[in-house]
Amino acid sequence: MEHTTSSPQLKKSLGVVDGVVLAASSTAATTSIGIGMGVLASITGRQTPLILLLGFLPMLGIASAYARLNKAEPNCGAGYTWVGRSMGPWLGMIAGWVPLAGGVVFLAYTTSVTGSVLVQCAHKAGIDSLIGRHLDANSTLQCTLIGLLVLAAVTVTAVTGVHKATRLQTCLLVFEYAVLLVFSCWGLIAGDQPFSLSWFSPFAFGSPSALAQGLVLAVFFYWGWDAAFSVTEETEQAGDAARGSYIALFTMLGLFLLGAVAFQRVMTASEMSGTGAQGLTYYASRLADEPWATLPLIALMFSAVASLQAGIIPTARLTLAMSREGTLGPVWARISARHGGPTAGTVIVTVVSAVVAVLTVVIPKLNEAILAAVNAIGILVALYYGLTAIACALRFRGLVRTSPREAVMAVLVPSVCAALLFALGAYLVLYYATLSDTFAISVDNGWFNLLCPTVILAAGLVVSAVAKWYRRAPAFAPATTPGVTVPAAEAESLP
Repeated sequence: MEHTTSSPQLKKSLGVVDGVVLAASSTAATTSIGIGMGVLASITGRQTPLILLLGFLPMLGIASAYARLNKAEPNCGAGYTWVGRSMGPWLGMIAGWVPLAGGVVFLAYTTSVTGSVLVQCAHKAGIDSLIGRHLDANSTLQCTLIGLLVLAAVTVTAVTGVHKATRLQTCLLVFEYAVLLVFSCWGLIAGDQPFSLSWFSPFAFGSPSALAQGLVLAVFFYWGWDAAFSVTEETEQAGDAARGSYIALFTMLGLFLLGAVAFQRVMTASEMSGTGAQGLTYYASRLADEPWATLPLIALMFSAVASLQAGIIPTARLTLAMSREGTLGPVWARISARHGGPTAGTVIVTVVSAVVAVLTVVIPKLNEAILAAVNAIGILVALYYGLTAIACALRFRGLVRTSPREAVMAVLVPSVCAALLFALGAYLVLYYATLSDTFAISVDNGWFNLLCPTVILAAGLVVSAVAKWYRRAPAFAPATTPGVTVPAAEAESLP
């Protein structure tokens, strides 16, 4: 049974450990390393360790902005709420719509990735065909159909409550991180590719476009650390969300750097970029014999399942926050009396993600489907992170006069991080726009890479217009005053 109130209340049952688990599962280090490292290497070559380090720096600044804003105003809407309060409802809608749509795209392609991992596991078990069809781990159609079954299963656990979901994810994380650490350290020691300091040289990139695209993909690698803020209203203490995100973010940095260097110690650049979604499987086969070589694949499967579940939870809570302000329909604000979460919104998010996953079969090769999704989400993630950072700078701008030292972290650092992310996004948009003369459904076509983010932004503007003129959403009322500042006394107590 569900109920709807004018201000639905979420059940407070989470602690800092739950926040860490949710953020870590959303970031999905094992999946990023096992599948994304090859995608990144195809663009940046042997500079993957450096690009992951460079991508971490703006993320740390953005995390600081999130922590300060969350301390001033805990809200499961996160950037949607904070940007709307500080910069106006239209930009607030974009800051909410982008992660909402990006979350749906993420769930769609992660569904296919999960199917691919299960097919690889089937091959390891000696199962090469199913219902008379050869199983292909790089077939978008096959992997999507199999992944949809897993998506349905994890939706059940997401519906029954965040605390139960994080307990399952904790078990999955412990196993996958243990396997990842062991095999990464093994690769560092046993790899036959000589280590080179040039891997960390900023002057070794092939072109400015490779640097820009690599940075956006690196930002995408870290995307998900802010998932802890989506359940801030369900935590016992508001500060737990910030602590959970910081812990997850620094953990990801260590794992990404370790994994990047280990992969390059074991594989050549062509091997990394050529193995695609089966990168971790190939890496493990270079180090160990069976059955030990299967352990990283099982860890990858756990990571994909956990990231599917973790991706559903923050997306559903973002729609809850938007519904509470009338910018989305009332169905999204229904809270389950039994489980204390937005059950209806969770199911709807899953269904929409499943539909998008089916649409991705127009790209037959899974490697290319993944890269297309990552390119689209990367630009959009840079946009909404940048907007949230600017919202922080605006909200705390009064500190420039009252406490210059505090203003450095509350105003200057977020502004610099936002400028960097906006510049990267703008450069890539210009690069893609001039890359191709005609449109084609291909990951190498610039106009195709721009199509998805353009459609998402256009849809966001349509939803905003409906919210303003049809729903008469209170968020668009004249009383909404952007540019709210926080008193210096309050700001000085923020982390």
